[in-house]
Amino acid sequence: MKELKHLNKYFKRYWGKLLTGVIITIIATVFQLVMPSYVNKILTTVELYFKKEISKGTAENESLTFIFIIIGAALLSGFFTFLMRQTIINVSRYIEYDLKNEVFDHYQRLSLNFYKKNRTGDLMNRISEDINQVRLYVGPAIMYGIRTLTLFACLIPLMFIKAPTLALYTLLPLPILSVLIYQISKIIHKRSTVVQEFLSELSTFTQEVFSGVSVIKAYTLESQTNKELQSLAVAGKDRSMDLARVNAWFFPLMILLIGISNIIVIYIGGKQYIDGTIGAGLIAEFILYVNMLTWPVAIVGWLTTIIQRAEASQKRINEFLHEIPEIKNNTFTDTPIHGKIEFKNVSFTYEDTHITALKNISFVINQGETVAILGKTGSGKSTILDLITRLYDVESGEILVDDTPIKEVNLNSLRTAIGAVPQDAFLFSDSIRNNIRFGNQDATDDQVITVAKNAVVHENIMGFSEQYETILGERGITLSGGQKQRVSIARALLKDPKIYAFDDCLSAVDTETEEKILENIKKASHNKTTIIVSHRVSSAKNADKILVLEEGELLQQGNHKQLNNKEGYYKDLYENQLSTKEN
Repeated sequence: MKELKHLNKYFKRYWGKLLTGVIITIIATVFQLVMPSYVNKILTTVELYFKKEISKGTAENESLTFIFIIIGAALLSGFFTFLMRQTIINVSRYIEYDLKNEVFDHYQRLSLNFYKKNRTGDLMNRISEDINQVRLYVGPAIMYGIRTLTLFACLIPLMFIKAPTLALYTLLPLPILSVLIYQISKIIHKRSTVVQEFLSELSTFTQEVFSGVSVIKAYTLESQTNKELQSLAVAGKDRSMDLARVNAWFFPLMILLIGISNIIVIYIGGKQYIDGTIGAGLIAEFILYVNMLTWPVAIVGWLTTIIQRAEASQKRINEFLHEIPEIKNNTFTDTPIHGKIEFKNVSFTYEDTHITALKNISFVINQGETVAILGKTGSGKSTILDLITRLYDVESGEILVDDTPIKEVNLNSLRTAIGAVPQDAFLFSDSIRNNIRFGNQDATDDQVITVAKNAVVHENIMGFSEQYETILGERGITLSGGQKQRVSIARALLKDPKIYAFDDCLSAVDTETEEKILENIKKASHNKTTIIVSHRVSSAKNADKILVLEEGELLQQGNHKQLNNKEGYYKDLYENQLSTKEN
């Protein structure tokens, strides 16, 4: 259970409620033990009556008193059982809540490299299905485990006190059961791990199918997808059946051994009764004890299964919790950001592909400047923005923000000061208004409308039946590519940051609309540092400075006039795009 040690901090947090739950559980179990002894007394009273040792009235009165005691004890046991569930099960939900938050918070701290290596379905399965398995351990398993231990601790000594020989024979099958449970639990642990890992694989497949359903339909791949899912379902069934076959041994074995114990009680107890060493009531009491042990003994197998599955699930959770974020916040006090950015001999290679995106790049972006970055696909344009937002750290060279090394700048301050618009605009399954407000949760409706107008998307939004309350599909599928980009631009404008970072975010917009948006961005970004990544000269020509990249190297640097007056990539690109526009 070493992996489950991670939960000890939560047990310490809720130790008061857990201790209360333990005490209530013990009380509920003790009241449950009242019935067998009073059943013994009732039968003994009846036996005495038949032997003419007590009168009928005395027998009836005593039996009635004993019955009321049994009913009272049962009611109290039921009441405390209710309280038991209200404490321990509630604590399991609190721990589930805390653990999900811990995992989710850690997910958010992990770098982009982590998400490139791990699939979404697996991430989702660990925070949902795996944590649910752990919850069963911290709630029902603990509750029933304490109840079982209490029953064993109270019942077995009581049985030996009342009839040592009968108790010894009655409990003889239990050690055999313990050995069998130990052997089976080892197999369960291995197969539980396999099942949990497969659930992640299945979640990943279905998540990708749902996200790419338009591609599947476009290429008529429904039949192939169904076959793949069927193959996965069969594989999942086989793994689950392997686990179920092992689990299936538990209850039959327990019922068999409990049945043997009952037979032993009747046989040995009958012999002792004939010999006159015990009464008939004690035999009935022992039969009740044995049957009271049926559920605790049965629950041992169930608890073993839960604990083994929780161990396997917590191990998978810990694998991600032990991942160390590559990007760390080294400064915990807020850092004022003004907007100056400098690259000094920066080189960067992606860890997953080993592609060198930047090679010894140096440039300065002064506060309030508008800088455009041009280049072919794969030239390193987007990488520069990723490094400025510190989604990655450089391997050589240095990046300065306001003349301070970027690693010494408070990470939250840096990212709060940047309004980033990615090339692939991501919108949430929420209203258009809330998607724009994502940049500023406190913005008024008038402010939302203003930035939507600046992003030239207001008229499109007003054309929808629900207008700004229109709920978007997953990833904004309700909108066209250009509309998604413009809503994303409106979101960045509403944030009103110190630095704007536009990553080819006008690629799906026509030239006329692009010019309107750029003009509005210029007004909105007055005295703010603005970085525009594009493959169009039209997006770059009005910038204060233009950086031209090719295969990770800085090929040219200057303004539109300077670069257009010299032979090179920029002039060729400008003339080519100009002639295309005229045609």
